[in-house]
Amino acid sequence: MIMAIQFNIVEKGNPSDLAAPKKFYACPISAGEITLEDLVDDISHASSVTEADVYAVLQNLVREIPKNIARGYIIRLGNLGSFRLGSNSMGSATAEEVDGRNIIRTRLLFHPGPKVRKELLGLTFKKN
Repeated sequence: MIMAIQFNIVEKGNPSDLAAPKKFYACPISAGEITLEDLVDDISHASSVTEADVYAVLQNLVREIPKNIARGYIIRLGNLGSFRLGSNSMGSATAEEVDGRNIIRTRLLFHPGPKVRKELLGLTFKKN
């Protein structure tokens, strides 16, 4: 049984217009953390795979994702989703002026797969 996610109400100003009136927003509250070891334990108990085997697979996944992102690949993990590289860059007046130094920030983007997306659509929320 999935319980409703609790949220607090947070008042925020508009950073691009400091004179604009502040508005109130719902902000989900974290219920805590689940560690890699917690996931390993849960997965191994829900299957016939040992904790050591699950841990080894997940540790290898942690190693392989950044290695393959660095090679320029999108990582597709079926129903879980995909990881890809995103970036922000500075503009230049001409195409010839653009090089790797224009990239000022990179980040790893995750896009949930169909099954995860479906589960996210079913979330419910409850005011704290």
